[in-house]
Amino acid sequence: MYYEIHGPQVSNTNQRDIASINVPTVLLSSGLGGSANFWQPQIAALSEQYRVIVYDQRGTGRSPFTLPQDYSIDHMAQDVLALMQKLEIEACHFIGHALGGLVGLHLALHHPEKLESLVPINAWSCPNPHTLRCFDIRKSLLAHCSASDYLKMQALLLYPPDWIAKHVHTLEQEERHMLAHFPDKANLLARIKALSEFNIDDALASIQTRTFVLANSDDTLIPWKCSQSLARRLPNSSISVLDYGGHASTITVPEIVNNLLLAHLQQPTLD
Repeated sequence: MYYEIHGPQVSNTNQRDIASINVPTVLLSSGLGGSANFWQPQIAALSEQYRVIVYDQRGTGRSPFTLPQDYSIDHMAQDVLALMQKLEIEACHFIGHALGGLVGLHLALHHPEKLESLVPINAWSCPNPHTLRCFDIRKSLLAHCSASDYLKMQALLLYPPDWIAKHVHTLEQEERHMLAHFPDKANLLARIKALSEFNIDDALASIQTRTFVLANSDDTLIPWKCSQSLARRLPNSSISVLDYGGHASTITVPEIVNNLLLAHLQQPTLD
């Protein structure tokens, strides 16, 4: 898989020697799009004090792969474990947006020794009717409409209306770039199926990883109540719900999100 490493000492360090850098590791995992570029607004702020790893998830972007029909969140988690093994990283702080948050929850449940802490952003523990309807619309657009229509609809799910109005040219440029690198439709459908079937609701009480749940009350894709449910049922969790930012608040209000992430990372790790 394609990955990048950022940090205060990384520029002069061979990536094969990355484990020798004496700073904590923060691994960032994107949502449905799977792109490392999603985290550009966070990299500079986090990499001042931490080794930051971003990656293109398998079957997306610069990590080409034909995904199997039974593709699941477990497959995605295994990719993370393989990447950590390759970089000789014993444990990390895991920050995941939406689908990436599901990967983090899966790791916390099945491989807790690999996580120093977990931050699921606008994530969930089981399917909910509203989000499933949104995914059904995405699948219908993929089957019957153009990639351009799909991307225009995606923006409506990711960003608040006033943010879109103020960033029309930025969005148009981004959509042109994404259109030129539009993912394989079969892979995208497999990824939607995997996250639509994810359900660990009954196992949340057994997750002991220190978790900071971040949500947005104006998220039009994932109801913030899903995050509230996560925080209530995870034994070692806290939550912050932003009033503004939409589903992609990491992009729309990056300074606020970055400050919250840094405050979480700077807290002592549980024994």
